[in-house]
Amino acid sequence: MEPNEIQIQILSLETTLTDPEHVKVIQWEDFQHDLARLTSLSSALHEANQNKSNLQHKLHSLIQVNAESLGRLNELEEMRQKLESKKMMMENMSIRSRLSKEDANKQEEQLSGSVQSLLVAGGALSVASRNLQESSRLLSEENGYIRLRKLQKMLRKRQQHMTSQISMLHPVKILVGPAQEQELEAYPLGSLAGTSAELKPANQGSLTIHGLHLNVLSFRKMSFFTDKKDIQRSATALGYVAHAVSLIASYLQVPLRYPLRLSASHSYIIDNAPSTELASSDASLNGNTNVKHVEFPLFLEGQDTTRAAYAVFLLNKDLEQLLNFIDAKSVGPRHVLANLRELSRTIQSPAFTDNF
Repeated sequence: MEPNEIQIQILSLETTLTDPEHVKVIQWEDFQHDLARLTSLSSALHEANQNKSNLQHKLHSLIQVNAESLGRLNELEEMRQKLESKKMMMENMSIRSRLSKEDANKQEEQLSGSVQSLLVAGGALSVASRNLQESSRLLSEENGYIRLRKLQKMLRKRQQHMTSQISMLHPVKILVGPAQEQELEAYPLGSLAGTSAELKPANQGSLTIHGLHLNVLSFRKMSFFTDKKDIQRSATALGYVAHAVSLIASYLQVPLRYPLRLSASHSYIIDNAPSTELASSDASLNGNTNVKHVEFPLFLEGQDTTRAAYAVFLLNKDLEQLLNFIDAKSVGPRHVLANLRELSRTIQSPAFTDNF
């Protein structure tokens, strides 16, 4: 029998006992039978309540277990997320560590090369230091300075001898008597084209190299009637001068400010920092817009007179550079052969080996 049915029967019995109109006389046996049945129903109700209490207790425990399980699941999920985050962090750290290791290996290789270079440089420095100490020791001795002076004098004499050979190879002489030509005024002050050129008087004779004059007229103005032989002779003379200047500069160990490209009577002189006007004209002629240096011809054949005159001007500047190196004065800013002759004469003079 269900607990609800038992409760209904008990309520029905209580109503019957309290209501006089419903009083019913029953037999003793029936009463005992009903009493036994009520006792049984009461016992069943008590057992049902106890079962209900037990079920409620178990349900409460189960709810607590489920809540605890859910909390632990949440904790596990958080721990899993933290673990994933740490895993990603470890992967990033591993990548950074690998990159750092590669960089360290590269730096180690570079450092190894630097150390090797430093060792080589240290060895060279040690050798140079020993040589310097040996030179200082030799100079500090009684005859050390005298020996150095002797070596310098020997070098000067050698330079004198080589210059004398150049003078014999390219002799610059004075042609005595009335001269038909005058020495080239290389680069007039008034104009690059030589429209206001001045001439060096040749009253006491005219200078020649290998018997050739430098004719200024051909450099000032060319026409159909210009003597081609005069042009060729001037170019040949300039080729001789350029060769002599190049040799003397090498013997004196002087790098020329305007280097020469020797090619006999078709030689060139190089200007590494030309003016804007000359550089643009050279670029237009050669079709090169990126001009770092310009070559100017030391001849007139097929060339612009302005560029040729400027080339002779630069050649004279090289002569002035060599004259300044040996503490000699230039004869003039436009006298090529005179400056070459003065350079050769000064080097071959006794003062060149005595005063240094």
